[in-house]
Amino acid sequence: MSEERNEKTEQNESELKDLVPQLEERFRVTVWNRLLMLARWLIFAALTGVILGLVGTAFGKGVELATELRAAHSWILFGLPIAGLVIVWMYHWERKQERSSTNMVLDAIHAEREIPLKTAPLIFAATILTHLFGGSAGREGAALQLGGSIGNFLGKVLRIDENDRRVMIMCGMSAAFSALFGTPMAAAVFSMEVVSVGIMYYAALVPCVAASYTAYGVACRFGLTGERFSLGILPDFTLLSAGKILILGLCCAAVSILFCVALHKTEELFAEKVRNAYLRAVVSGCLLIVLTLLLGTTDYLGTGMQIVEQAVVEGRAFWGAFLLKILFTAVTLSGGFKGGEIVPSFFVGATFGCIFGQLFHISPSLAAACGMAAVFCGVTNSPISSLLISLEMFGFEGAPFFFLAIAVSYMQSGYYGLYRSQKIMYSKVKTKFINRNAKE
Repeated sequence: MSEERNEKTEQNESELKDLVPQLEERFRVTVWNRLLMLARWLIFAALTGVILGLVGTAFGKGVELATELRAAHSWILFGLPIAGLVIVWMYHWERKQERSSTNMVLDAIHAEREIPLKTAPLIFAATILTHLFGGSAGREGAALQLGGSIGNFLGKVLRIDENDRRVMIMCGMSAAFSALFGTPMAAAVFSMEVVSVGIMYYAALVPCVAASYTAYGVACRFGLTGERFSLGILPDFTLLSAGKILILGLCCAAVSILFCVALHKTEELFAEKVRNAYLRAVVSGCLLIVLTLLLGTTDYLGTGMQIVEQAVVEGRAFWGAFLLKILFTAVTLSGGFKGGEIVPSFFVGATFGCIFGQLFHISPSLAAACGMAAVFCGVTNSPISSLLISLEMFGFEGAPFFFLAIAVSYMQSGYYGLYRSQKIMYSKVKTKFINRNAKE
């Protein structure tokens, strides 16, 4: 018996000695493979960041120049219907009027569609035309499409597989967003978060972070920096102030629903009543001209970031500004003009929040910042990105207020969203898998 036990012990020791080198070798191989993968993605992401940083800078400078030209020559507004005709012709000539949108980029990540490289110059030119002649739109739609199409193209050039190609698309989106908005943290997360609510593509985290910061560095190097606002002296985070911000979050959820419904329903109305795309552009352009002349102000044309700054920094806004911006943006995008909806959502949230702050006797600047973040969250269903963008734009001192407003808006805004192709994977109120598209 003793001899048998000794033999078994010796056998076990021998097997253990053989196993240790195998485990060591496997560990070395695993670590080496992961380091190679990290290096590979850092190179791909840096390449994407440099390219999109340059493209994003050129695009951002183009939009700035277009805005300055329009401001210096107010008569340019009367060319808006003609600009609309040119934009529709460009997309009709390429047969991409129905496909080319942020929804197309989201579909590509869901592996349902391709993103042609031609999308990039189309959205670049169309968005600058829209801003030059006074359309009410943002820049993020162009940023996401520019980034998505170039990221997709780079994925093909690098001959990577389908799963990695989706990561490259998200890298491109993050890089373009970061270059234009100057918010690299929010940009890195937004492309992963906006695709499917409730499930983030964490496999893209390192590439998106690297691409985002690279693009941000390139943009800063060429003088394109993001918006930064000072909120002044903030109130203490007390039960009373928290209660007011909670109510603001509830109201912003309702405003975000109104914004989404207005954009989608106006688009449907235009398509139903004016079936010809060229005529739609003319009608839209003429309506914007009439509205501007009736109001006697150009505040609601273009991005309107000067009004956002006025609401956040100076704490003042016209009580109906948020409704008028929704109207101008809905008419602009429904007519076939190009741009985006996120910057208009900043305008809507900031002006609404500013008025709320005045009515409820809380810092209008703080309320404007919270309103901007909360409406952005409500229309994109992206709470983490909303928090990060508010921290990058307004600083960390107001973090508790931002977080509360964003959380309430996210929960109460339902399943509405700007993007029809956005997947809502998990319920906002229960731990329940629902897998549905955002409401229109």
